[in-house]
Amino acid sequence: MIDLRYVKKLVDMLDQSSVDTIEIMSDKGVKLKISKRSGRAQAQMLPPMVMPAQPLPAAMPMATPANGVPITSDAAPAPPLAPEARSYLEVKSPMVGTFYSSPEPGKPPYVTEGQRIEKGQILCIIEAMKIMNEIESEFSGVIKSVAADDAHAVEYGQVLFRIDPNG
Repeated sequence: MIDLRYVKKLVDMLDQSSVDTIEIMSDKGVKLKISKRSGRAQAQMLPPMVMPAQPLPAAMPMATPANGVPITSDAAPAPPLAPEARSYLEVKSPMVGTFYSSPEPGKPPYVTEGQRIEKGQILCIIEAMKIMNEIESEFSGVIKSVAADDAHAVEYGQVLFRIDPNG
């Protein structure tokens, strides 16, 4: 699934640049083509490409919330977690970019380990294509670990935070 806010930002960037077309393909074969027509950028979703016969990765459980129903993701499997970390919810990167833990250099980070957070709270920024994207928490709980390093590259689907919903 492609984040529509991300697509809107790409369209706006394309409007302000000399580039005529941007094509992006997700790891699931979904292709997005954005091109300028009549001076205004327009986005178009193309049908998924048929990929050569390759085994698809199985959906991996990300975390098991208190209700016992696993949350799954098609992202690459994460390294094995310590037994106590298996009940934590994971916040994964929605894009490739540079991870920033604070709003600007020299300022305190948005969140720290052990801090209680609420759903919708800003956790970090990921810079992608010179756009600062605020990443909000989908969960309430306590930050148990920050799994990304400040000012370092992150990949799509990479675990950024582990949150204890019962903490």
